[in-house]
Amino acid sequence: MRPIVMFDLAGKAFAVFAWPFSPWLATALFVGPDLYLLYHLLVPSAQGVVRVFTRFATGEKEVWLTIDDGPDGTDTPKILDLLDRHGARATFFAIGEQAARQPALVAEIVRRGHEVGHHTHTHPLYTFWCASPARVRKELDGGLDALRQAGVQPRCFRPAVGIKNPFLHGALAQRGLACIGWSVRSWDCVSRNPAQVVGRVMQRIEPGAIILMHEGPNVSPRVRVEALTRLLEALRARGFRCVVPESRRFR
Repeated sequence: MRPIVMFDLAGKAFAVFAWPFSPWLATALFVGPDLYLLYHLLVPSAQGVVRVFTRFATGEKEVWLTIDDGPDGTDTPKILDLLDRHGARATFFAIGEQAARQPALVAEIVRRGHEVGHHTHTHPLYTFWCASPARVRKELDGGLDALRQAGVQPRCFRPAVGIKNPFLHGALAQRGLACIGWSVRSWDCVSRNPAQVVGRVMQRIEPGAIILMHEGPNVSPRVRVEALTRLLEALRARGFRCVVPESRRFR
């Protein structure tokens, strides 16, 4: 169990003892650690619940392009062709249920020289942070089974929207998975202007950055693929290469 979870439980225990002497102190001891724990669960870059890698070490003008929420039968083939044209490599964080429906597309991602990561089995947006240990195992193992059926053994995991779970650290360690976050969020799922998406990313780009992009119907039709097309052009113009770094370079 991670220290932050033990801290939360300890706060509740001390609150019970403090109540007869100071209800205000007891309330603070009971609620305060919960708020601190929630911060580390809900903030994607927070490190208390599980180690989240948000950069990689490099001395070159390299970035790590990551694409969430696939595979998508419409977008993924177009993105693969686009990456080929730019000589770019990326990690596709795949949802297990979608991978199970399109194993050939998952295999094609790997055949083209890219990486497939684990993005939960059902992409639970609102319930993963409070899921039971059994539910966490189900999300991980369901996705792993789907990816293995497609010939993939992932090394990387990204929770939906970066929201974590108190039991995630141990579950990932048992399965040999590293939790990957990002340092540059494109907000492509909420934007309707591909130029704004690219401008937002390029303002924060630097060597070793991890870029978060998405594919599929959650992205506006005006932004889908088009934003990625413009981003790859902008990165090339600035002299940046998209690479998939080795695990020893995670930071």
